Amino acid sequence: MGCLHRTLARVTSYRAGDAAQPPAPGHPAGASRAALIAAFAAVYVFWGSTYLAIRFTLETIPPFLFAGVRFLVAGALLYAWSARRAPRPTAVHWRSAAIVGALLLLGGNGSVVWAQQRVPSGLAALLVATEPLWIVLVATAMGRERLGPAGLFGVIMGFAGVALLVGPLPFASGEPVELLGAVVIVLAAALWAIGSLYSREAPQPASQSLSTAMSMLAGGALLLLAAAVAGDFGRLDPGAISLKSALALVYLIIFGSLIAFSCYLWIMKAATPARASTYAYVNPLIAVVLGWLLAGEAMSPRVILSAGVIVTAVALIIARKPGGAGPTGS
Repeated sequence: MGCLHRTLARVTSYRAGDAAQPPAPGHPAGASRAALIAAFAAVYVFWGSTYLAIRFTLETIPPFLFAGVRFLVAGALLYAWSARRAPRPTAVHWRSAAIVGALLLLGGNGSVVWAQQRVPSGLAALLVATEPLWIVLVATAMGRERLGPAGLFGVIMGFAGVALLVGPLPFASGEPVELLGAVVIVLAAALWAIGSLYSREAPQPASQSLSTAMSMLAGGALLLLAAAVAGDFGRLDPGAISLKSALALVYLIIFGSLIAFSCYLWIMKAATPARASTYAYVNPLIAVVLGWLLAGEAMSPRVILSAGVIVTAVALIIARKPGGAGPTGS
């Protein structure tokens, strides 16, 4: 799932006010325009293409099994690289990683992977794009910020786009998305919101890459446990795994989980969070186009209209002015 690693890195700010903040410590002031463009392109394209890669992997590998392998392998590689320069994590750090991994990887990514057996890849990306809406709703419910008129309008508009995509509305031509799969993906986005907000305050190592690797390892282990419960191991036929599925899994590990994530961490130092968060409305568009071009997924008026409504709502949420501090002052 494209937006996964930004939440693992505890980067969940969607306020226009971020653009006015000075660069974070360690800001690479000498970052060239070409390097920034290349990094943004990697995040946009690689994260936007993960939904199609998931679809291809699902053709011959059961959902929870391949998701667990993906994050265990990516987490092990990232941990081996990060642990060389960071203090050893404590038991408390591992507890936080287990909670974050359960919410984001098992509940979030695992649910989306399962639902993509029923929902086309591009439409799954559009439904996942509701995550910023859930971030605002959960943060408001926890008293961390006020929704405000612009935020409320964006949330209503975003879920109206979901209803347009899923509901049997007479003025929207094209088949609606299967209801069960759509509901599971929207709930997965809600779990991501809860997990990302939790991760911002949970005790974790100072190294972002190390804490992300730990969450990947914990989440990958939980996904393999889910695979065992769901019977994925019994359904796996190693001899039937296609080359396309195997290459898609490798692509998810290397490009979706390692390269794009590293580029995003660098972008967070070289650009403002507001600019970095633009992936939230670029990735769904890339996923829809790739699904249409490479997998023959429908590009109906319903899909186009729903995409416009949801992406516009996400843009409004990201660009809105802060609704004011909540009672906690955070």
